[in-house]
Amino acid sequence: MPANASTPITLTARALLLDMDGTIVNSDAVVERCWRQWAAEQDLDADAVMKVVHGRQGYATMAVLLPDRPMELNHADNRRMLAAETADVDGVVPVPGAPAFMTALADLPHALVTSADRALATARMGAAGLPMPEVRVTAESVGASKPDPEGFLKGAAALGFAPADCVVFEDSEAGITAGKAAGMRVVGVGPRAAAHAPDVHVMDLEQIRVTAGPDGGIVLSFLEH
Repeated sequence: MPANASTPITLTARALLLDMDGTIVNSDAVVERCWRQWAAEQDLDADAVMKVVHGRQGYATMAVLLPDRPMELNHADNRRMLAAETADVDGVVPVPGAPAFMTALADLPHALVTSADRALATARMGAAGLPMPEVRVTAESVGASKPDPEGFLKGAAALGFAPADCVVFEDSEAGITAGKAAGMRVVGVGPRAAAHAPDVHVMDLEQIRVTAGPDGGIVLSFLEH
């Protein structure tokens, strides 16, 4: 449902689970540079590659693009790409509204659930000037990449809440699919999210207001742009 419908939209939750890239951090410039370079090395069409890279861990994206390629090569390339992405923060900025959004969450239950590893998450959150959530589920924490729901389920468990009490914030098809598979409601953020049927869609985080509910819960109000 779009956030600019005539009837104001609100969601209530006990905890929020936040993807990073494309959701609270805009790292598209780095992602484009690194993945277009990899596509050239593999003699793949870069535009086609860019359509599937978002949301998954790198090795999982490579497996989608090159299904017959040995996984050990994908993991090796993934390690190399993570190092390159961690070293390159040129153009990494917060998604509009992210600083105020994260400030509003400071004393409320929330976790980062990202396909990035710890080093990359730390580099990008720092470059964007955003506080790192105390609870975070990174690539090292899971055995399966999004669209598998493992990361979101681990995030909910770490915060001590049932999946149905959590709201996921995501920008990609893989992430939205993972959130739904975890049994959670999903707020889609940004232009990529609109096509994948999130429960609510916003163009950026300036459309969201976060307040504490009277019972200790979280109230999300979605505003018109």
